[in-house]
Amino acid sequence: MMKSSIVKRSIVIDGHKTSVSLEDAFWTVLKDIAHAEHVTVSKVVADIDKKRKLGDLSSALRLFVLDRTRAGGLIPQASLRGFAGEGSQKSSTPAMSSLARDAI
Repeated sequence: MMKSSIVKRSIVIDGHKTSVSLEDAFWTVLKDIAHAEHVTVSKVVADIDKKRKLGDLSSALRLFVLDRTRAGGLIPQASLRGFAGEGSQKSSTPAMSSLARDAI
């Protein structure tokens, strides 16, 4: 059984500082998504924060990563090792704004 390590990190969203608690695997995938989109993690988080309707930001981020993974989005396997199993997922990546809008 894998132990869940929740990490609380401070992040700046649209000029204000907040903290978000997520498991390491989610932080890693968010960083990989930001890298693939050529934006900062703060930009990814800000886009998701603007689009969420219910729940807290941590939940919205987890749902975004889950939806992105289910959609077969660009998630490097190194991010998923020991988290979501093995297998190859390759596809083109849609624009960030539509991803954040559709994922929440």
